[in-house]
Amino acid sequence: MPKPRDYKKEYRDYHGKPAQIKERDSRNKARSLMIKQGRVKKGDGKEVDHQNGNPRDNRKKNLKIMSRHANRKKGDS
Repeated sequence: MPKPRDYKKEYRDYHGKPAQIKERDSRNKARSLMIKQGRVKKGDGKEVDHQNGNPRDNRKKNLKIMSRHANRKKGDS
């Protein structure tokens, strides 16, 4: 049986770091911007992709709407 995930440890060791908090904040801002523009809706299965891979780069030309499947698959190559 696999060992259960220790979410508190994950947050302490990774998600709670200042750099990661800033990146998550920036990704959330990009999503909010696309919602305000009417390009995505809550629960629509779409994600905001940062084309250059930098989550802090929220310039309009760097943001693209993709399906969740396509965005997650993009990192596999």
